[in-house]
Amino acid sequence: MSANVVPGLEKDFHLLQEFVSGGSGSSWMEYTKVKLYTNAFVFHDNKILLGYKKRGIGMHKYNGFGGKVEAGETCLEAAARELEEEAGIKSSLKHIGVLFFFGENEDQCAFHIDIYRGDGFEGTVTESDEMSPQWFSVSDSSNSETASHTPPIPYEKLWETDPHWFPLLLSETPFRGRADFRMDKEKGKLVPFKWWYGVCSA
Repeated sequence: MSANVVPGLEKDFHLLQEFVSGGSGSSWMEYTKVKLYTNAFVFHDNKILLGYKKRGIGMHKYNGFGGKVEAGETCLEAAARELEEEAGIKSSLKHIGVLFFFGENEDQCAFHIDIYRGDGFEGTVTESDEMSPQWFSVSDSSNSETASHTPPIPYEKLWETDPHWFPLLLSETPFRGRADFRMDKEKGKLVPFKWWYGVCSA
């Protein structure tokens, strides 16, 4: 475990074993408030369902399906609602991790994102105003029938730090992590600044 507690991951941090860390930042960026969000990933027949973001934060990137936790609902209820709204399906969701995300902004607002995994689903996968769903192969074998008809996970089109924790999601390993992004004015976009991910040892 890291000697220094990662801000935003104080709860149960003593139970975490460092999995990977990196970035150019020497210290974590400061935030003044936190919003609760969810993100759900559905698996079926060695495939993962990702959504191509058509607008808003993360536009033109692939991600899971989720959003803000509304007043009066639990994180699990919010995850189920967002999945149905954005992809048209239901799934038995299991909490698998937490991502604490900070993207440099005027409000100094960070996001606590509860990550859920669902195996199997009900309904018909349907495109929404915000997300365009697509299946990707999670098979290790390029010779498998599934892999031959389904493209591999487009890691280059995910958030830049996602490839660090995706192996934990795929292997159903509970995890916690934080990623800070700063605004690169020359590129006009958020770029990775510092990250840390750990696995739950208990």
